[in-house]
Amino acid sequence: MTALIRYQAALLLRSQRWLAPVLLYAVFLAVGVQSGQPVLDSLGYAAAALLPVTAWLVQLCATQEPPAARTVAAAVAGQPKVHLASLLTAVGCAGLLGTAATAIVLLISDPANADHTVHVPLLPAGLAGLLAAACCALLGAAVGALCTRPVLHRRGWSIATTALAALLSLVTTGSPAKYAVTGLVTGSLTGAVHIPVVPLICAAAVAAAVGAVVCRLTSLRG
Repeated sequence: MTALIRYQAALLLRSQRWLAPVLLYAVFLAVGVQSGQPVLDSLGYAAAALLPVTAWLVQLCATQEPPAARTVAAAVAGQPKVHLASLLTAVGCAGLLGTAATAIVLLISDPANADHTVHVPLLPAGLAGLLAAACCALLGAAVGALCTRPVLHRRGWSIATTALAALLSLVTTGSPAKYAVTGLVTGSLTGAVHIPVVPLICAAAVAAAVGAVVCRLTSLRG
């Protein structure tokens, strides 16, 4: 599996297809995160923006192999393992983005609540931001995996459903991503830091279940 992940990562880096989602995330941060803003609000925004970007990265990794190379890799390691490696590569890339964004937010934001009257400790805030980013990345990976091969093969339908599913994942009641981001934003009103442990567990369970299903489907639908 390690070799497969390195193979998928090398394909992604050399193709430079990662530039578009990374630049999109940078634009999101440049627009929504400004120096001196309350730290919890900025962490919530950075985490929420990571969800659609992760879904996009998953789609890139799942479709980046030429058919001949995919056939050879599947013959050697099995189609499910090859597809799982592509999903893990995308999640790893999203994790790096989320960690970098969280560090930047902690450096430039004001460690205070929304009206700048209550001090917010940076260490718990950073932990909450990292867990919220992980939650959004995992849910974004699940969205991306469900909206590309082997579930959807047509690019037009894939893009449209990914955009809609990513939006619903951020606004639907009960969504782990919404719960994690809302916890940061509402906590900013009082200066309380809510660590989103339960949303992260739920997001991990959803991502694991989706990953198992789509990897199984690769053996049936390619």
